[in-house]
Amino acid sequence: MELNKLLVTTLGVGLVGLIYWFFFGKKEEVVRASSEINIIVDGGYKPAAIRLKKGIKTTLKITRKDPNTCLEEIILPEFKIKKYLPLNEQVDIEITPQKVGEVGFHCGMNMYHGKIIVE
Repeated sequence: MELNKLLVTTLGVGLVGLIYWFFFGKKEEVVRASSEINIIVDGGYKPAAIRLKKGIKTTLKITRKDPNTCLEEIILPEFKIKKYLPLNEQVDIEITPQKVGEVGFHCGMNMYHGKIIVE
């Protein structure tokens, strides 16, 4: 096999591996919360996946560090909550999940997302 064909084949296999890792290899970190959890809003929600127990009241302590106007609001449709998040100030939101499953939350423009997994 010629050197240029070997180089192109190797590069192609490496690129396929990189694409597979980017789309399928990343695992989101799911954080288990009991009575409260701190969420930092900075280029998205950190953590973006939270595990809660059904029927247990939990306080989401949310602090927005990102000046992006899209992240000024957080909306939890399942709980009918829409809150303004002032920059660098903590906002507490109390929720008590009543149904097992997965519920989402998002920014005011629906561009950044997170989820709550209820057990």
